[in-house]
Amino acid sequence: MKSSIKLAYVWVFALAAIGVGFACGLSPSPSEGVALLGFGGLIVSNATLTALAQGFNAAFRRGFEGVASTYQQVAMVVPSTSDAENYGWLKDLPGVREWIGQRQYNNLEATVAQLKNRKWEHTIAVKRDNVEDDKLGMYTNLFAIQGEIVARHPDDLVWGLLAQGFNTKGFDGQYFFDTDHLSHSRAGVETSWGNTGGGTGAPWFLMDLSRAYMKPLIFQERRKPQFVSRTRPDDPRVFDMDEFVYGADARYNAGFGFHQLAYGSRQALDADTYDAARQRLAGQFRPDGSPLGVRGTHLVVGASNEAAARELLEAERNVAGASNIWRGSAQLIVSPWLE
Repeated sequence: MKSSIKLAYVWVFALAAIGVGFACGLSPSPSEGVALLGFGGLIVSNATLTALAQGFNAAFRRGFEGVASTYQQVAMVVPSTSDAENYGWLKDLPGVREWIGQRQYNNLEATVAQLKNRKWEHTIAVKRDNVEDDKLGMYTNLFAIQGEIVARHPDDLVWGLLAQGFNTKGFDGQYFFDTDHLSHSRAGVETSWGNTGGGTGAPWFLMDLSRAYMKPLIFQERRKPQFVSRTRPDDPRVFDMDEFVYGADARYNAGFGFHQLAYGSRQALDADTYDAARQRLAGQFRPDGSPLGVRGTHLVVGASNEAAARELLEAERNVAGASNIWRGSAQLIVSPWLE
């Protein structure tokens, strides 16, 4: 009788440490017909191992849901239904014309580029001895941290890709930030167009993020992160390594989208370079000479350029004491991934 009371008390305490309020039903008898596993005299059923997994999952969800991701600011989210998705890089459409006579058919030229999904995982092994010795409380924070890490990974992927745009090619075969993308002049003549100012300092970016359906980067999502566990006593990992395994996995990837919507520079950020970036974005035209209508709505910087960016966008007066004409001209995004 004392042994049963002690058994129930130990498990109520252990499960409370991981935030699970299971205070009863933790001492099944062999007559229940479930697999049993002994830990130093403590009999644990499959139901108890399930309760442990639920507690760890709850801690994981708390960490995951506490993250405010920012990658959606610069990346359009594209659902994926296969191992890869094809993106046709189309030439710019001409503008609308008055309908006189027959319709004019625009022949679109496209090159197909493919973005493959990648598999991701983050796994924690819980030693059998830690369960046996009632050292479960430490895992509450550990699984919450795991949830935060998994939730922040799309940020790592997207913002990291943006910083690599000066030496990584986009769908048109050019570096995403390059000096000779194909474009058109106001007269409708094909010409080169650059979306970079060069330089060697900390990067900053001027972007048009006004359209939810069209952004400079792509986040392609095949399967959202999900929490999984391996706790069966006859599982090879449990049997051979004497530990239970809990983790998260997902399938997604990030890629470059519309270079027309982003200007990147490593020059010093000041009124002159900012003005040049705005003019570059605005100076894009369709084949018929009509403007693409791109404008710099957001200035994206890292911490080292934050002061210069706030001086440009928020100060009432410029460094010369005159009225600051760029005040309020764009919204500021400060990302820690851009250092």
